[in-house]
Amino acid sequence: MQTFHNIIDGKPAPAADGRTLDIHDPKTGKVYATSPLSGPADVDTAYRSAKRAFDEGWRDTTPGDRMNALLKMADAIEANGEELAAIEAQDTGKPLGLTLSEEVGPMADQLRFFAGAARQLEGRATAEYMAGHSSSIRREPLGVVGAVTPWNYPMMMAIWKIGPAIAAGNTLVLKPSDTTPASTVRMGELFAEVLPPGVLNVVCGDRSTGAVMTDHDIPAMVAITGSVAAGKAVAEAASRRVTKVHLELGGNAPVVVFEDADIAGAAADIAVAGFFNAGQDCTAATRVIAHESLAVELADALAAEAATVLLSRDEQPDSEELYIPPINNAAQLEKVSGLVSRVPSTARVLAGGTPADGAGYFFPPTVIAGVTQDDEIVQTEIFGPVITVQSFSGEAEAIAMANGTPYGLASSVWTTDHSRSIRVSRALDFGCVWVNCHIPLVAEMPHGGFKQSGYGKDLSSYSLEDYTRVKHVMSKYE
Repeated sequence: MQTFHNIIDGKPAPAADGRTLDIHDPKTGKVYATSPLSGPADVDTAYRSAKRAFDEGWRDTTPGDRMNALLKMADAIEANGEELAAIEAQDTGKPLGLTLSEEVGPMADQLRFFAGAARQLEGRATAEYMAGHSSSIRREPLGVVGAVTPWNYPMMMAIWKIGPAIAAGNTLVLKPSDTTPASTVRMGELFAEVLPPGVLNVVCGDRSTGAVMTDHDIPAMVAITGSVAAGKAVAEAASRRVTKVHLELGGNAPVVVFEDADIAGAAADIAVAGFFNAGQDCTAATRVIAHESLAVELADALAAEAATVLLSRDEQPDSEELYIPPINNAAQLEKVSGLVSRVPSTARVLAGGTPADGAGYFFPPTVIAGVTQDDEIVQTEIFGPVITVQSFSGEAEAIAMANGTPYGLASSVWTTDHSRSIRVSRALDFGCVWVNCHIPLVAEMPHGGFKQSGYGKDLSSYSLEDYTRVKHVMSKYE
């Protein structure tokens, strides 16, 4: 039985009152480790450590200093990549080969991007906007940032918070999901060898721990990646102290496929984007909205693709084939199963549809055709390996269907008509629109949504700006 711990002031620490949480292996459903169930005393200690580190030196570091630290952190990710991938695979059930190839490299790249971005903060030019007065803009760190990350990509989502916060000169208290703390704790240990004590603190716990973090008087900002419900709770709590909030919340991505698209190629790419990581991705290709001339053929092609996807319980450790992990936890498996079981009788389940036999929280790749716009499964973020298929007859109808949910994170358009791709991408109410692809991410481009998918950007220089404050300095001169 493994035992995880908090990282506070650069050192491992149990919960002050000794309480722990059981950590389950989602491949088996069995407990394999424990982690601290941190309470108010632990959160307060971590925040005070972060504030002390900020006040006593980190706020005064130069962009070059922070760049060097982030570059060393990226080197640590790469040097320990196999270990981190193995920890992540154990904690989440993810396939080891894909975790190593698809996450470790991008995480190091993202840290290196923020290392460079730390030296490129932008502001308006110093100038005389009033006679006899010179005005300039300062971009300053916020101070202490509280961050909460989810269980779908524990390592990478931690990096998406750590990178811009550290690059901007902030200190950080980070709480990983209660079901997947392992890789974040290990990164906290590795980064403690690079950063001064207190610059990065890791506090493990459940939702009650997160609530304490949000309602504390020290953080200048609370950043969360999570569900819409979790984001609303954080925003409500933060409003009582007028704390800045950075929200990257759920999605329910539409995939609009026009009649001129290549059906076989689109089906192959959409299946990967919908089933990868068992669909536990807020940008997953979930809602296929296909022209009526090809909707049936595309649905059948997606079902055929689903049949080729493998479950990670049978993976080869060095394989990079599309193995998908189990659903992360029993509660989420129940949610996915419930959504699928309640589809109306007019819908057709073409692949999957019920939990896989055997141990663990596995749910097979599922394709459901014949759903309508008002169906629960269309209006709800599924967060499982489920793709629904709807049909449309005209462009305006397709856009209305795509925009017709509370979410606004990501979307894609599939067409060979360049003018149509421009029109539709303009009309789609989403923070990202991919054209003839779905789900590629790069560190240089922003990731974030509209509507109930939240506000604030991850990745890119826009993310770095979110972790700063703007100060106007005006000087009178003779």
